Amino acid sequence: MKWEKLKPPEPDDPMCCCECDTYQYRCCCDCEGLDEAFNRWLKEKPASCGLQSPVFRTMINQLEISMIPALLLLPLLLKAAALHYLLGITILTALPILVLSYYYATHQRKRRTLFFLTLALYSLAYMYYLFIVEILPRGDVSPLQTCAVTTGMILTIVSLIYTKRGPGFVPASHHEANRQRMDTEDDSTHSDGFIQTTAAEQTRKYPPTSKWSLCPVCKIMRPPRAGHCRTCGSCVQRLDHHCVWINSCVGQANHRSFLQTLCVFVLTSVYGIGLVLRSVCPHQYLMTALFYCPGVYSQPSTALCFTCCWYSSIITVGLLYLLVVQVLNISFNVTGREAQLALRNKKGQSRLWGLVIDTGEYSRGFYQNWAEFLTMADSSVTLHSSPTDLV
Repeated sequence: MKWEKLKPPEPDDPMCCCECDTYQYRCCCDCEGLDEAFNRWLKEKPASCGLQSPVFRTMINQLEISMIPALLLLPLLLKAAALHYLLGITILTALPILVLSYYYATHQRKRRTLFFLTLALYSLAYMYYLFIVEILPRGDVSPLQTCAVTTGMILTIVSLIYTKRGPGFVPASHHEANRQRMDTEDDSTHSDGFIQTTAAEQTRKYPPTSKWSLCPVCKIMRPPRAGHCRTCGSCVQRLDHHCVWINSCVGQANHRSFLQTLCVFVLTSVYGIGLVLRSVCPHQYLMTALFYCPGVYSQPSTALCFTCCWYSSIITVGLLYLLVVQVLNISFNVTGREAQLALRNKKGQSRLWGLVIDTGEYSRGFYQNWAEFLTMADSSVTLHSSPTDLV
């Protein structure tokens, strides 16, 4: 796999006109074709109608049709996979490949999409619907267990909504306000010939070599560990990565809630899969029921529930891997963006079989790293409040 598909979200590539800050809507991607078509329209020379029109092609490319596969094809594919175990293997193998293909397509074009967020929310709702409709009538699940699954689903959605409040964008006035604050602190350190306070507490979170940098896209000064996301088009404080599953960046303001969302979802999913397997495969151990469950395809309802267990397991394994990587990165005090830059510049050390890249720049020990992560505050909230991004 080429590095161009996995390079960090830095403004290394030339911008197109849609990424200009003065263009608010950023709704085009075929810029040359769109400009040419509108120039012809302004000169009263309309383009030929049909599929060859640049405007028509641009509108088709920008239509958010990603909700249609998630809302219509997913139940049909899962029901088709429940007809026979060979169909199940084929469909459940093809689904991750199709999702990854769509991910690389959107990642290469550096555009936002609702596909992954829609798929995640609809999968969660559909799995819970099948749990209520198919599993509860069997009488194998107690009210307390049902309450636990429902609580886990609600907490997952609440954590996701809280994560979507914003990653902590760097406002244009952030550097000036920080400079004025530091000047004020420097003035307050000397009074009547003796030092009253120290500014070391304000600067100890960054090493002495860390400096503010100028973003070549936003044209603003950004603090250390901040980065520019080409997908969102803004600089984010302590940028970790752009998560397609939440259609937003993960930064200083929402990193803790993002980790909480992953934890709650994984725990709820594992617990729910166990309850469903115990109901449809009562005579098998949970560790082996997912691989061997005789007679599960004898009834359409049990076959569908068993297929959905496999579908949920695939999603859970993927998010569990992401959770493990996040925990390791926090333990070494490195963000996903910094790990990618270290790999690109060949400066970091690969540890734990390549699961984490230790840069050694900000790490101060396991306990100190976690204490910094759990107590870090979003300084941009007091300077600039960004609107809630619900989608």
